[in-house]
Amino acid sequence: MTNIAQPHDCFVRALLSDPERAGALLRERLPKEIAELLSPEPPRLVDGSFVDEALRHHLTDRLFQAKTMTGRTVLLYVLIEHKSFPDRRVGWQVVKYTVEWWKQWERENPNWEMMPPVVPFVFYHGVSEWRVPDEFLALVDAEEGWRPWILNLRFATMDLGKIEDRMLSQYPRLRAWLLAVKYATRESRQLGIKSLLVDALLEVPEDQYVIIRYIVETFGGYNEQIVREIIRQVRPEEEKNMMSQFAQDIIAKGKPQWLQEGRQEGEAIFLLRLLERRFGNLSGWVSKKVHASTQSTLEAWGDRVFDAQSLEEIFADQR
Repeated sequence: MTNIAQPHDCFVRALLSDPERAGALLRERLPKEIAELLSPEPPRLVDGSFVDEALRHHLTDRLFQAKTMTGRTVLLYVLIEHKSFPDRRVGWQVVKYTVEWWKQWERENPNWEMMPPVVPFVFYHGVSEWRVPDEFLALVDAEEGWRPWILNLRFATMDLGKIEDRMLSQYPRLRAWLLAVKYATRESRQLGIKSLLVDALLEVPEDQYVIIRYIVETFGGYNEQIVREIIRQVRPEEEKNMMSQFAQDIIAKGKPQWLQEGRQEGEAIFLLRLLERRFGNLSGWVSKKVHASTQSTLEAWGDRVFDAQSLEEIFADQR
């Protein structure tokens, strides 16, 4: 759907592009002393990404602006780590990105007196347990007594593997997404959470298509029969349409991928669903434009869904 190489990145970007889901995640998983001072008002997604081009095959990021209970503004940066094993250099990545955030903020606020705080947050769902120290100084070879004089930066980390399934979130519209992304990397345990996954999907009828599509793409432990069983339990009237879009003749393979035949129609429907979730009810011209477009154009528009502030920005090159 997008130029981001892994379906995990696209899925988590979609998860975090919804202000209410993002707000629930940050309030539940940031350190208590930070989370308890966040305003209940949903955070606002800020334009801009600071992930290096060389890292884009396995990383993505989201930057939010939120308010505290005392009225201060805070920048919350979510770094999504998708490696099979924890990356011990993530502290250096966080430092680089933090400096870039502040540089951008300074350009926009040249007369500043105080800078906004930045809280880095690493979202990890790999199989291996995350054991990386939560500070930059763990990567610096210096004498112990020098630590107070050397630049340091701590970051919060959420390792989904350490969270019990039913405790992933108290917010239904977040719980289903986290359950799917947690087990996308745990093929040997996917069959055991099928019933729990169905229960979670039933709580989010508006998100079912996106989540089930992600499951088809990433759950190697599920074959066509299992996918059909899940759809019949959560959206039986959509079974035929979904299965045709999910390239049913290759679902039985270990790592499903979309067939070229019929792929464009499925991509068009998926894009329209994302647009509706992002911007609300769509005018008729949007559907006509999407269905009449080429595969490459659909992919280009799909890349803009999570960052564009209006439909006009999505279709800027084809008015």
